[in-house]
Amino acid sequence: MPHGSHNAAALSGLSATRTVAVKEGWPAASKQTLPMKQATATTAALEAPHGHQALSAYITARFDEFSRSQKDVAQYIVDHLDEAAFQTAEELARRANTSSSTVVRFSQALGFEGFPELQQAARDEYRRRPPSGAESVASAGPLFSLDHTEFESVLAADHVNVEDTAHKLSRSEVEAAIDAIVSSEKVLIAGTDQMAFFASYLRHLLMLLDVRAEIVASPSQEALGRLSRIDDQTLVIGLSAGRPHPLITRTMKLARHRGAKTMAISDATLSEVARLARIRLYYSSNTPAFVRSHTALLSIIQALAFGVYSRDAQQYDTRIKAFRLK
Repeated sequence: MPHGSHNAAALSGLSATRTVAVKEGWPAASKQTLPMKQATATTAALEAPHGHQALSAYITARFDEFSRSQKDVAQYIVDHLDEAAFQTAEELARRANTSSSTVVRFSQALGFEGFPELQQAARDEYRRRPPSGAESVASAGPLFSLDHTEFESVLAADHVNVEDTAHKLSRSEVEAAIDAIVSSEKVLIAGTDQMAFFASYLRHLLMLLDVRAEIVASPSQEALGRLSRIDDQTLVIGLSAGRPHPLITRTMKLARHRGAKTMAISDATLSEVARLARIRLYYSSNTPAFVRSHTALLSIIQALAFGVYSRDAQQYDTRIKAFRLK
């Protein structure tokens, strides 16, 4: 075969191999990216039918290697695979509170040429996933008609969020959370920015039940004094949405160091706050609006308080009645 024909055939074979790699949902190797890691035993259950790791499992395995902004993208893709599979890079960036260029760089860090190839892998995994309980309920019929308004679309998303959260929470996790609240001498709730409201509301509900509760919502002198009093009889609850505030992360680390019980309520399964906690409760925050939805978070907070109340309803009724008369 002539030398030119040999080169053409080689290039044709390389092109065909690259096309197959992309179609299988995996990036072809390049000089700018690392070769794909082999699947480990811990992620074998998440492997695709053709033998490769599922995209979300691969991202989780490499999570610690990413930059801070890339971790925001990674968290969002793992927890919202359905959105990553069909949104544009700009829409995904807005949801993950980062830039579209970061989404592209993250795709390349995984070994893809760009976001379209990553999105194809997300679609492949999403189509292989069995429908969750919430998706089955949602598919039974829309909450509103097809010509729903923006207002109705947000309500419909919150309706699905609460159902999705309820299906994903296990009874053992919830019971462990309630036991921790009841058995602790004091509860410290950490939440900054928009989470400060929910921390304050949880404190209010627990105070009604005569549970000693405090909040840390800013690095003030008073808040730092509360952190200094954390001990092994304290339950520390960290609230986070998306990337956690450094104060919340430091609070959870301090709690672990001092032997305190720890609980995280977060919308990101890969959140550092959740990874530092012994008890983890996750909620869904999907929304078409310009901010995350915290409807399911509010439901969890009220359900936890009611779970504590149910342990001794008669005693708590007397306490609440006396509190209201003040």
